Amino acid sequence: MANQTRKIIHIDMDAFYASVEQRDNPKYIGKPLVVGGSPNQRGVVAAASYEARKYGIHSAMPSKIAVARCPNLIFVKARFEVYRSISSQIHHIFRRYTDLLEPIALDEAYLDVTINKQNIPYASTIARLIRNEIFQETNLTASAGVSINKFLAKMASGKNKPNGMTVILPEQAQEFVQGLPIEKFHGIGKVTAAKMNDLGIRTGADLKGRSLEFLVRQFGKAGYYYYNIARARDERAVEANRIRKSIGAENSFAVDLNDTALILKELEKIATTLKERIDKHQASGRTITLKVKFSDYQQITRSRTLNTPISDFNAILIEAKILFKTIELNNRSIRLLGLSLSNLDNIAAQIVQLSLW
Repeated sequence: MANQTRKIIHIDMDAFYASVEQRDNPKYIGKPLVVGGSPNQRGVVAAASYEARKYGIHSAMPSKIAVARCPNLIFVKARFEVYRSISSQIHHIFRRYTDLLEPIALDEAYLDVTINKQNIPYASTIARLIRNEIFQETNLTASAGVSINKFLAKMASGKNKPNGMTVILPEQAQEFVQGLPIEKFHGIGKVTAAKMNDLGIRTGADLKGRSLEFLVRQFGKAGYYYYNIARARDERAVEANRIRKSIGAENSFAVDLNDTALILKELEKIATTLKERIDKHQASGRTITLKVKFSDYQQITRSRTLNTPISDFNAILIEAKILFKTIELNNRSIRLLGLSLSNLDNIAAQIVQLSLW
């Protein structure tokens, strides 16, 4: 921990995409709504209103499953230009208080207000002011978590949603973490949580009881992270300028594809989109990754790392086809294809707003 105790705020907009749609269309208020693909088409839920979540509907769920759980579910087409505009408006509010702002997505960000533009002594006061200004200027609600590091602030913001705020003081940090179920830890996914349960690790207290050597042996480098968060430690700084790590493009098809010629034609279209995005960011990269999702929702990826960076369309397409040849279709159909370029070079520093899609 640095000599000065940090003051970190995590702001998380409440059901952001869905709330925007309900705000702009009052007839949707109070009704189960999702932003995403129509139930009559192939698609997935991008966001769900709180009314829809009561039916167990969540983001990334196939639309057909969502409508089966709630037959009167309302589907609304995503309007990303609107969401980006509102996100920019919210970030302008953040910058009234600090320039140490790290966007995680259009609806989520970390703020370091240890030293802030208005010399406000309490981070909780700043979080309250930000939430009030967001509501006054956008008519949308946000939840906030306030604590001494990013991990605790993130955990706190989810404690009292929607439209709530939780503060974890330094003296409360250890007790909070020790009582937390392991599956609630940010950074511990379902697979890791299941493995931890098998090892007898079910709470933060159990995690703290394991040695660093044990955690590294079981979980590799991630073991260091788990060891520290079990002790309420997180030295990660709020990064005001996050460098984009990859650039990608993908497409989900209305009808499953099983004809190789058609698949390669779609792959060429995706490579064209990827090339446009690479040019936009003036980037090149050494690693190209192909993502394939089959009709049974099984997803696989294939990657290839080159000695020199590429950005040329023909080079991208050639590598994509080489990767595709390594996949055994076995009479399966494909519902989604994606390409991405990583290990990027020559990309301008920028604040990245990661889409939930």
